[in-house]
Amino acid sequence: MVIAVDGPAASGKGTLARRLSAHYGLPYLDTGLLYRMVARAMLDGGHDIRDAGAAEDIVSRFDGSAFTEEALRGREIGEAASVVAAMPAVRSGLIERQRRFAAQPGGAVLDGRDIGTVICPLSQAKLFVTATPEVRAARRQKELAGRGEPAPFDGILADIRRRDARDSGRSDAPLRAAEDAVILDTSALTIDEALAAAIAIVERRRAAGPEQPFTER
Repeated sequence: MVIAVDGPAASGKGTLARRLSAHYGLPYLDTGLLYRMVARAMLDGGHDIRDAGAAEDIVSRFDGSAFTEEALRGREIGEAASVVAAMPAVRSGLIERQRRFAAQPGGAVLDGRDIGTVICPLSQAKLFVTATPEVRAARRQKELAGRGEPAPFDGILADIRRRDARDSGRSDAPLRAAEDAVILDTSALTIDEALAAAIAIVERRRAAGPEQPFTER
């Protein structure tokens, strides 16, 4: 079973995907970290974050194990990752890496921006997790404060709106809900409530009929 969890920044999709992974005993991939790795390598190498040629070169040879998760978090790297994620060469270079992960025996849980639409279009269960920009900004502010990176709410909200516009407006694999995805708005839900709703969605899909391999076209 492949579970695709898509949605904008700070919607809660990562938390839900990790918990769904634990609930169903499936391996989990935060695909956003792949783009953050590319962005981190760009910044560490002194490249202009908008240099598509440098980004493509990094994708062709970078080693994800070289980065700690802590080095991939924070406002700066999140904004940079959104920029490189809009580059078609970067996205195409990472597609097969993500599909190989999803093709593991037994399935997997993946979260990102284009899992249900591009990476695993025939995944057995598709969720599009969302929340209002204000709620997402408050969550991100709390997360940053917990890591000792206090930031003004208005600035975070502006970052989120800018990333939403970039992710939704890019020509290659824009952020959007797949036609057969279930929208899950977590604005007014606790983590436990959101997880219960997500599990119910997955179980309804499992009960609807036999599973299809996500690689079918």
